[in-house]
Amino acid sequence: MTGPLPLEVGHSAFAAIVEIVALLDADPKTDWERVDIEMLRQHLIDMNLVTLQAKVQSADQPKGQRHTVSGDTDDVVSAIQRMVLAHTDMMNGSNGWELTANEIENGVTLDISTEDPSQRAKIKGLGFAGFMALGMHHQAHHWAIARGMSPH
Repeated sequence: MTGPLPLEVGHSAFAAIVEIVALLDADPKTDWERVDIEMLRQHLIDMNLVTLQAKVQSADQPKGQRHTVSGDTDDVVSAIQRMVLAHTDMMNGSNGWELTANEIENGVTLDISTEDPSQRAKIKGLGFAGFMALGMHHQAHHWAIARGMSPH
């Protein structure tokens, strides 16, 4: 082929794997005995299930919101529980927010609250999906998973 090539490699999960593999391959210090791209793929599947298949019911509370996040299949429920519990642990205290996540039979409840009234509109505006997107730790998290580390 001649001329410019497209930059996008396809589906975002595949693109994330392409980027990680290229970084690993370019690093002569990569410990290939520890690399686990399949673990990263499984995590990206969880992200997809939570983002696209979870059902979310949100309710205002006096100091924030409660999100009840559920799934209709075992794989969605498991993904919700893994992702929300891990993200809640990682983000608790950020922005002065108190986070509490509890497993329920078909998912989790997630309470987000703050004493700061100016943060309550942000909590409501972000909703569940926005909360899950908060924090610039995702790239480092994926890098750790691919390199065979257990970031949870």
